[in-house]
Amino acid sequence: MTARTLLLTALAMLAFAGNSLLCRLALRETAIDAASFTSLRIVSGAITLYLLLRLRPGAGAVAGNWFGAATLFAYAGAFSFAYISLDAGVGALLLFGAVQLSMIAWGLYRGERFGLMASSGLLLAIAGLVVLLLPGASAPPFAGALLMLLAGVAWGAYSLLGRGVADPLAATTGNFLRAIPLALLVSALLLGRASWDVPGLTYAVLSGALTSGIGYAIWYTALGGLKAFQAATVQLSVPILTALAGSLLLAEPLTPRLLLSALAVLGGIALVLSAKQRG
Repeated sequence: MTARTLLLTALAMLAFAGNSLLCRLALRETAIDAASFTSLRIVSGAITLYLLLRLRPGAGAVAGNWFGAATLFAYAGAFSFAYISLDAGVGALLLFGAVQLSMIAWGLYRGERFGLMASSGLLLAIAGLVVLLLPGASAPPFAGALLMLLAGVAWGAYSLLGRGVADPLAATTGNFLRAIPLALLVSALLLGRASWDVPGLTYAVLSGALTSGIGYAIWYTALGGLKAFQAATVQLSVPILTALAGSLLLAEPLTPRLLLSALAVLGGIALVLSAKQRG
């Protein structure tokens, strides 16, 4: 891995963690509602990605499709509504765990066969999520946790749809543009509950333009220098980065349950990825 790829990868992971922090910060500390945050995030992300696509040498037409847009919107919407009640670190762990497990489940459905090491890792990761969700004083709110798991499944589906596309930036730009009317429709349906202020609008734009739009563009560039196994493994850092930043910046607790669950989920997924790499 070159120094350039390493730097780009680190920036991308910080951007992914930043999405959780900005959303949680906006919904906890400002007046903006989840539907408005989602709409503004998607609109600002679409504008940023479109500009990046147009400014790129040899820019082509936008791509993507409506199914991709629907999964993207489902992820972004569930993500925002989940963060009304979830801490940033808990949300990132649930999201990341659901993304990876849904993609692993799809592989099993398509006929992939796991050996003992991969099967043990899968069971360990599932057990980690179960531990996190068990009733107790430090358990996350059930509704928020369910929404974040749904967001993870939607993002997993979106990621699977993006495999093998000729131009990921063009496809993502098209999907963001198609997701705009879906987000605006939900905002219109919930207009009576809409509220916002300048800080909330600022966080939403930063989430869409910086940590989503530019963050995804950086990640696509980094992927050119990473093997598939490296690209999957490096994302194990995102929930840890988010939890640490949430503790430092938002004074969110690093509970023993969260740490134990993170160790089980991320360690289990690492076992699956390592076994698949060896196979």
